[in-house]
Amino acid sequence: MPTVETQLKVSQKPTVALTLGDPAGIGPELMAKLLARGEVIERAKAVLVGDAWLWEEGQAIAGVTVATRTIHSFEEVRSLPEGSLFFLPVESAHKGEVPRSTSSVAAGASVLKVLSMCLDAAAADQIDAICFAPLNKYSMKLAGMQFPDELHFFADYLKVSSHLGEFNSLGNLWTARISSHVPLKDVALYVTKARILDVVKLLYEALRMAGFEHPRVAVAGLNPHAGEGGSCGREEIDIIAPAVSEANALGYPVAGPFPADTIFLKARDGQYDGVVTMYHDQGQIAVKLLGFERGVTIQGGLPIPITTSAHGSAFDIAGQNKANVEATVQAFLIACRMGAAHRSNRAGRVAP
Repeated sequence: MPTVETQLKVSQKPTVALTLGDPAGIGPELMAKLLARGEVIERAKAVLVGDAWLWEEGQAIAGVTVATRTIHSFEEVRSLPEGSLFFLPVESAHKGEVPRSTSSVAAGASVLKVLSMCLDAAAADQIDAICFAPLNKYSMKLAGMQFPDELHFFADYLKVSSHLGEFNSLGNLWTARISSHVPLKDVALYVTKARILDVVKLLYEALRMAGFEHPRVAVAGLNPHAGEGGSCGREEIDIIAPAVSEANALGYPVAGPFPADTIFLKARDGQYDGVVTMYHDQGQIAVKLLGFERGVTIQGGLPIPITTSAHGSAFDIAGQNKANVEATVQAFLIACRMGAAHRSNRAGRVAP
């Protein structure tokens, strides 16, 4: 088997694993639409992983035919020439046991099996990034996933214990958040200097990996008008501003805290590349209004870049050729950029 050094010299393009997502949703259709674009294979050595019947079904729904080269393991990809879309067939579900537009154990088990294969390949340095089609968390939990979301499943599988967090991106604007899927009444409990510093560092480094040479990051306040000098709350004075100052002292040039109701106007106009928000909807509402159809989710804090579209599996339109592929395209492009940086960093580590 080629050494890591030899593998890295075969191609300068990142190797990106793609999955069909939840078999009951729009994922297969989205991947067919994505991979029908000729420029895709110019960006990466793309490896689609999934059931052959599901891939054929996705193409039929999308009304496209995509040429692929079948492989039998991720190990083969590094040594194969560029210019082909690779397909790694997996038997993860039988067609008759996965009803469309319905959550099920079979659908969740299929997703977990395919994702586990990709994570194994990541751990073995056989791929540089993962881009997965939309999942259905309920199906995954029916199939035995013990975690609140896929990010924590990934982290457990890859044995990551450091800080984690989702990023959302519109391409030129990224957001990160201090708290995510927690009740609003508990949000203030998560606003600590340590968490703010962790998220700032994660976002700053992720932006650099995505191609922002000198990221411009802003931090939002928690309270109305960023506390308005303490009259609307003291978290900005006592916690957030000191965290911003410490981040700057550590070499992460960030600004803030700014009122959350105006910071996204500055970001929209190009003054900032990333915004750290204090809770889920503070950033999500703004980002989805600015560009829901092209939103991307990036799994932060993992040893390999993993991306997906920011929308879900859309059971209501599955099988109808109505799915908008733009967010999936953007997720793939970000995976390619971050995968190339990941590949370059690994090449530096193995260089003599």
